Amino acid sequence: MKKALSLLMALILVMGVLAACGPKRETGESKPEDTKKKTEEAAKPDKLVVWVNNEDKQKQALQDIFAKYTEKTGIKVEAVPMDMLDQVKTLALDGPAGKGPDLFFQPHDRIGSIVLQGLADPVDLGDAKGDYIDTAVDAVTYDGKVWGAPLVVETYGTFYNKDLVDKAPETMDELMEIAKNQTDASKDKYGFLMEAANFYFSYPFFAANGGYVFKKDNGSYDVNDIGLNNDGAKKGGELIGSWFKNGYIPVEVNPDIMNGLFTKGNTAVVITGPWNIPTYKDALGDKLGTATLPKIDGKIPQSFVGVKSWMLSSYSKNKEWATDLMKFVTNQENSLHYFEVAGEMPANKAALEDDKVTSDQLIAAFAEQVKYGEPMPSAPEMQQVWEPINNALAFIAKGQPVGDVLDEAVKAIKDNIAASK
Repeated sequence: MKKALSLLMALILVMGVLAACGPKRETGESKPEDTKKKTEEAAKPDKLVVWVNNEDKQKQALQDIFAKYTEKTGIKVEAVPMDMLDQVKTLALDGPAGKGPDLFFQPHDRIGSIVLQGLADPVDLGDAKGDYIDTAVDAVTYDGKVWGAPLVVETYGTFYNKDLVDKAPETMDELMEIAKNQTDASKDKYGFLMEAANFYFSYPFFAANGGYVFKKDNGSYDVNDIGLNNDGAKKGGELIGSWFKNGYIPVEVNPDIMNGLFTKGNTAVVITGPWNIPTYKDALGDKLGTATLPKIDGKIPQSFVGVKSWMLSSYSKNKEWATDLMKFVTNQENSLHYFEVAGEMPANKAALEDDKVTSDQLIAAFAEQVKYGEPMPSAPEMQQVWEPINNALAFIAKGQPVGDVLDEAVKAIKDNIAASK
C-alpha cells in the first residue's frame, strides 16, 4: 500500500514538473485590468511604426489622431503611407528583416490569408471589444480569435431621385413596380439599376432566401459547406434573372453606365455604396435620397459588410503599446474625427450612433443597413468564389437556366479550393 502511494505521489510530481515546463497558453481573454497592467509594465518605445493607407483625407485624419496619442503617451507615431493591397506582400518581405511596422491597415476579408502567412498576431482588445458593433467584431474574428481593431465599416444601399419617385421603395414589390413603370430602354430611361451580375452587390438576394457562401460557426468557416446552389440561392438567382428577362436592367450595365444614367436623371433608383455620395450629390443636390435595401418577405436583406481594421504585426517588438494605439485610434472620439475628415463610417458603436453620423441624412441609411449586413467571409478560400459566381451571374443575365448555372458554379468553386491546396 505504501509502495503504491509512493508511486502515485511520484507520478503527480512528474506531471507537475512537465506542466510547469510546458508552453504557456492563454486560457481565455484577459480581464481589462490585466490588459492595462500589461501595457503599463511593457517598456515604452520611443516610437511606433504604422503603415497607413495612401489616401490624402485618411492620412490627414490619422495624422491628427497620432499627434494626440503622442501628446498623451510621449510615443512618436511614424506613419508610412502605403496602399492597403501592397502592405501584405511588403510585410512578408520587410517583417523578417526587422523593417516592418507595428501596425498595418487591412480589409477584413484578407485576414484568413494574412493569418495563414503568419504575418499577424491575435489582438487582445480587453474591455474595448464591446465598443465596436457586433458585425465589425464578427468580421475580424477568424478561427475563434480576434485579429484586429475595427476602424470603419461599409456596405451598400438604395439611392433614389426624388424627382422621379416620391419616396424610396420599401419592399421589393415596390421596386419592381417602379422598374416596370419607368423603364424605357429605347430612351435610356430606367426605373431601377444595379450591378446585378456582381456578386458583391447581388448577395442580399441570395441571402434573403437562405443562400450563403460558407457555413460559419463560432468564428470558423466550413468551406466544404457552400450554400450558393441551395433552394434559397436558386430562388434569389431567379429573381435576379427576371430583371434582365423583363428588360429592367440591360445585360451590358456597368458602374460607368449606371452612374451616368443616374446623375443625368434618367434612373429613379440605384443600389450601390456610399462612396458614390459625392458624385451623386454634385449632380442631383437636394433631389438625392438614400434608404436601406428594400424588404424581402418583410425583412431587410443582408448586404455584404466590409470592415477595415488595424492589425498587429507578428514581427512587432512593441505589441502591448501597439495594441494600445489601435484601441486609441478606434475609440469614439477619434472614430468620429476620422469620419468627419475621411468620410468613412465608424465601426465604433457609440460613434456610429452619434448625431454627427445619424444627422447626415445621406449616410444615415448606410449606417442603418450595416446593422442588417454580414461580413464578407474572411476565409482564404473566398478568393476561389468570386470568379465562378460572377460568371454564373453573367450567364443568368443572358438567360441561362439558374439551377444548372449555380450548380456548375459551386462545382467550380469546390474544384478551385481543392486545387489551391
